[in-house]
Amino acid sequence: MPSLKEIKNRITSVQSTRKITSAMKMVASSKLHHAQVAIENMLPYESTLEHILKTFLASEADARTVFSQKREVKRVALVVYSSNSSLCGGFNANAIKLMQQVVEEYSHIGRENITIYPIGRKVAEKVNKLGLRSAGNFQALADKPNIADCITIARELGEKFINGELDRVELIYYHFKSAGSQTLTRKTFLPIDVEEQLAEDKERDLKSNVSTREAQEYLRRRDRQQVQRQQKEAKPLNDNFIVEPSMEVVLRKLIPKLAHLVLYPALLDNVASEHAARMVAMQTATDNADELLRQLRLQYNKSRQQAITNELLDIVGGSVNR
Repeated sequence: MPSLKEIKNRITSVQSTRKITSAMKMVASSKLHHAQVAIENMLPYESTLEHILKTFLASEADARTVFSQKREVKRVALVVYSSNSSLCGGFNANAIKLMQQVVEEYSHIGRENITIYPIGRKVAEKVNKLGLRSAGNFQALADKPNIADCITIARELGEKFINGELDRVELIYYHFKSAGSQTLTRKTFLPIDVEEQLAEDKERDLKSNVSTREAQEYLRRRDRQQVQRQQKEAKPLNDNFIVEPSMEVVLRKLIPKLAHLVLYPALLDNVASEHAARMVAMQTATDNADELLRQLRLQYNKSRQQAITNELLDIVGGSVNR
């Protein structure tokens, strides 16, 4: 049985650890709020562009561009998102595991024909360890999302796809739904299917950092009711477009913009998911520390009481012997 001093030292150690996890939880919560604001600021542009494309698709039966050409897959690129730091539960491990599964699926074309765009230090280290082909260092994007760098990557992938250097490009990232729900997503980036991109799940809760399921369900129902009221009150956009010089030329400009719009929101989603996962992980660690402290204090009190009882017995026994 441990001594009183050992138990007291362990209590002090757990208390110090609890202070760290509690502080990290608050920092992650603050960063999550900023990430949610960044997503919210991007939504008006995203919704307007989607509305225009949906209108064009409704008026054009065969809206196709060079980016929608499907061909035999011989060369593949994977854009994999992760974080630069750890202490966020299984966030990075699950993304890396899915990347390895996708690489295994394309093993028949040879690993030399699979290129990884690692956004985040954790996935970059794993790519180097596995000996996979890396397209460069994109670790800075994981900490500071930058739309200009995302557009550069999208243009590079688009040029390689047009030139035949790539036949397929896929994204692996976490889609942020709420502070308590992040979905690991695998999505085809090129060849781009406009209808599939516009129909994908974009549900997000950007108003709360609450991670319990009950609270999230309540907030989700409330937000849906607000959206329904806004849709009834809002006036629809003017869909009577006059397209110049032609529908094909306009789509050739809009489709790349949609491609640029895919990479940047995926990055914002992944960053928000990282902070949410770290917030939940640190909250869980803090709760575990509280439970451990409760057990240690109980053990300390029992040991202390036993020591006092033993001392009393020794005193009584000594007086009786006299």
